[in-house]
Amino acid sequence: MNRAPRILIVDDDPGQRSLLESFLRGRGYATLTAASGEEALEILEREPVDLLISDVRMPGISGLETLRRARRQNALLPVLLVTAYADIREAVGAMRDGALNYLPKPIDLEELLQLVRQATGQTSGRPDLGPRPELPPDVIAVSPQMQAVFRDAALVAASESRVLITGESGVGKEVVADLIHAWSPRARGPLIKINCAAIPETLLESELFGHEKGAFTGATRQRIGRFEEARGGTLFLDEIGDMALPLQAKLLRVIQDGRFQRIGSNLDIHSDARIIASTNRDLETAVREGRFREDLYYRLNVVELHVPPLRERPEDILPLATHFLRQFTGGRARFAPSVAEILHRYPWPGNVRELRNVMERAALLCRGELVLPEHLPARILRTLQETEATAGSPESLRLEEVEREKILETLQRCGFNRTETARVLGISRRALVYKLQRYRAAGYLVDPPGS
Repeated sequence: MNRAPRILIVDDDPGQRSLLESFLRGRGYATLTAASGEEALEILEREPVDLLISDVRMPGISGLETLRRARRQNALLPVLLVTAYADIREAVGAMRDGALNYLPKPIDLEELLQLVRQATGQTSGRPDLGPRPELPPDVIAVSPQMQAVFRDAALVAASESRVLITGESGVGKEVVADLIHAWSPRARGPLIKINCAAIPETLLESELFGHEKGAFTGATRQRIGRFEEARGGTLFLDEIGDMALPLQAKLLRVIQDGRFQRIGSNLDIHSDARIIASTNRDLETAVREGRFREDLYYRLNVVELHVPPLRERPEDILPLATHFLRQFTGGRARFAPSVAEILHRYPWPGNVRELRNVMERAALLCRGELVLPEHLPARILRTLQETEATAGSPESLRLEEVEREKILETLQRCGFNRTETARVLGISRRALVYKLQRYRAAGYLVDPPGS
């Protein structure tokens, strides 16, 4: 009987190790883990390993040095490097030292599984990422894009990994965070939520870490912070991109060693809360501009889940609208055919939040009967009149076709390496991945031949 391939995972971040270990074990692989390059080399001396997956930046010897020493011990050992965008050039150079390939952070689990299967000599093919738990009745996901988001959410839920949820305001990032917690081993623990944009900087530190009585003017009693309340559960930091730099440094310390101090105290307090963060900002740009700490970004962004805007998943519009209308009318009202067409064509700049508000308004005006166009806000009809004059023009359609052809041609030229494709095109890797998901759903070839 053939044994399962053994994979050694090397990373100083427990969340990253937990994610890779739980994911690969769930796909039938045997795993070993190490928190440092030194520990990994000791394991390699005594254990047979079929593949080494190592982070690049680690205390002690780096992933690059670990690679070199590991290849001296076993010249045929396949090695995958996990790297931040700032390390990409080093990682590409390391391939001359024997690295099989590199995985950019945040890790794309589908790409990881493809590379692992290639490295261990298993049959290729479109990765089977496993079943997804049933969605609650009030969560609607018809589009392939949202099906993929919730599939990935289920995968990371089983681990202890930190997750960064990105997307425009109103797309449903909090819903994704709720499901990650509900599907996780921490489901019986608390889910504590805090909106970093809604609380002034001077109060946010106390909100997160608590304070002692008399720590500042107005502190008339001791306050327990959110990190303490979230012990054994999950802490959801909404709009993390709005957090001030000084507080980012304090958050980083909690993530690194699980310890913090209440304001006005020198006593260390421990919290094992799992952190899920969300943002509607482009944190990669914020890092480059010095507005967000790079080390904190990569600590938070073990896995990134991007929730696409509603206009990019039109299959969800009418099911969501119907769901909301039933909520507000008890299932009595229905849409006139012209209303269904209007809802489908409108671009929904406010995303799911805007759609819900529009349905609440329509339910009130139609008195629980038939929703007509006049029950919709005037801005919807006005926007459609203004935008559809050009949106469906031959020039507009041709531009979309040219963009798709350029992306797919570049993807093939780069050997289906999405990171390199995004670099050549001058767009973010995240934007490329979600364009490719749309193309795949439309039947275009976006995966290597034979997969």
